[in-house]
Amino acid sequence: CFPPVHTLPSLPPIPLFLFSSLPPAGIYKMFHGTSVASARAIIAGGFQPSSGGMLGKGVYMSRDVKKASNYPHLSISSNRVILELRVRVGRVKRIDKDNHPLQYTWSSQGYNTAWVPPKSGMKSVPSGLEEDCVFDPKRVTVVGIAKAPTTAIEKELQQLLDKSSKQPKGKAGHHKDVCPLCKRKTQQGAHHIKQKCWKCGQDICILMSKHFCQRKP
Repeated sequence: CFPPVHTLPSLPPIPLFLFSSLPPAGIYKMFHGTSVASARAIIAGGFQPSSGGMLGKGVYMSRDVKKASNYPHLSISSNRVILELRVRVGRVKRIDKDNHPLQYTWSSQGYNTAWVPPKSGMKSVPSGLEEDCVFDPKRVTVVGIAKAPTTAIEKELQQLLDKSSKQPKGKAGHHKDVCPLCKRKTQQGAHHIKQKCWKCGQDICILMSKHFCQRKP
């Protein structure tokens, strides 16, 4: 439930580097394992957040390429691609035990990324490898092809990536590139999630920091 004025709670950022040996850059190289067809769609139109998972909604990835190489599950090796990503992690919530109170709700508490550290001991991560979930796909950029099943597919995906990176992002205010509710830029094919205010019934974007209910005449 939202009050008439919706304000995200003011929470101190938790840098990922506090729990790792990496420097405090704020931007990390990560990897995402997917199918060949999905890799084409991601490069062309951006990530679509999953509807659920062990960390709830978001885009799943890892700094450990071994973790990414296991996806998609139940897929043959000739249909697996690993994308190299540049990720702005923002505020990070460490999830390091089963049934963590914020395991599925971290994004609603002002965090941008959920992070499962290596060797966490969680039953849902039997591999013991690191896992990350980023709520907003705009924080994730594909920068390279880390692995492809064949040289031909790698070349095709790289050409698609080069072409996509050269395309203009769209003029400010264009309805296809800007969310009409929060007025923030969107990635093509990655529309913001909308919901209705429980009090006034008006559509609001989940990325809006504030919403003022309009008085009914």
